[in-house]
Amino acid sequence: MMSTYEMSDLGLLHYFLGIEVSQTENGIFISQKKYAENILNKLNLLGCKSVATPLIANEKMRKFDGAKKADAKKYRSLVGSFLYLTATRPDIMFAASLLSHYMQEPSQIHFRVAKRVLRYLQGTLDYGVLFTAVEKSRLIGYTDSDW
Repeated sequence: MMSTYEMSDLGLLHYFLGIEVSQTENGIFISQKKYAENILNKLNLLGCKSVATPLIANEKMRKFDGAKKADAKKYRSLVGSFLYLTATRPDIMFAASLLSHYMQEPSQIHFRVAKRVLRYLQGTLDYGVLFTAVEKSRLIGYTDSDW
């Protein structure tokens, strides 16, 4: 392509649209550690105490829960950031989807749940997706009918 089009070789890809790319012999690892750190830093939660799960099991959230209203602009920005993080963090997909249901009129309870997701991110900043080359690939899915 270089003979046909004017271009220059910039080497291996390391960072693109907030996604960090690390290419090794084992495969390609993508993560959004710096992006997650920026979200935590924006809300002054960088270095906060982490939690093991993004949501509390069996916690019910309602659209109108009687709690004070939260700052809708800040909440929407935070949930939008979570949705972008799901590109490399499928572990927060359910939490981001659940929180997005309350973007119209978020309450302090909804914002508290979003902060828990941030505390989860604090403990899992190094998580990402590893793509490896394999001879034979199989897609395996798991489901829990109770959930």
